[in-house]
Amino acid sequence: MPTPNFWDQGQRFAEPNLSARARIRFLTSVDFAPFNFLDQRGRLAGFHVDLARTICEELDIAARCQIEARPFTELGDLLTAGDGEAVIAGLAINADNRSRFAFTHPFFRYPARFVTLAGQPMDAELRSGLAGVRVGVVSGSAHEAMLRSFFPQAEVVGLPTRDEALAALRAERVRAVFGDGVGLSFWLSSEAAADCCAFAGGPYLSDHFLGEGLAIAVKPEDEDLRAAFDYAIGRIVASGRMSELLLRYFPVSAF
Repeated sequence: MPTPNFWDQGQRFAEPNLSARARIRFLTSVDFAPFNFLDQRGRLAGFHVDLARTICEELDIAARCQIEARPFTELGDLLTAGDGEAVIAGLAINADNRSRFAFTHPFFRYPARFVTLAGQPMDAELRSGLAGVRVGVVSGSAHEAMLRSFFPQAEVVGLPTRDEALAALRAERVRAVFGDGVGLSFWLSSEAAADCCAFAGGPYLSDHFLGEGLAIAVKPEDEDLRAAFDYAIGRIVASGRMSELLLRYFPVSAF
């Protein structure tokens, strides 16, 4: 499975010194699987959780690291109040949050993907810009806006939900469905899909339509900690451990 690398290997960060810090608390939530969730034993798990642990190991501060789960809606205020040093939970990288927090460089971006019926690739249609091709998408979604912008010649078929769009695909009322690659990757491997379908084309990335991706948030004055996380993530990517984490939580690649 190909694993993406969103990290510029040309970036160089100074090796950090966090010896003065008594502890570093990562705040996360439990409602964003497979990034952060409670496993069958009720233990905190997920890609974000393992990434935080790997960062602490890379920085040689594992004994001083803590990972705490709190309600997602409270994470920003808890960070501001000093009840944690970092948020690793998919906090949106938008203008409002940038005014409140400092972010590491993104370590993951959300791809959009097309899904078609298995054995019916649409390479030729994609080369022609999907001219006249019926493509299902959730009405009013960012993916609909992205589809119309990237493929203005496609015949966009808006449907209320992803399930209805996928049902239309299986009934051959549309040629493909366009949507969130992460969610679709898990659907493709599910019993519900029953090996009916496959990815076609892509992946398609867009900061404008899909946001800047996932990063760790810290308080604006905590520049040394942000830089330390960037240093650690860069080394994790370079060593191949980021790919190992992605393979652990994304058995069907969204890319």
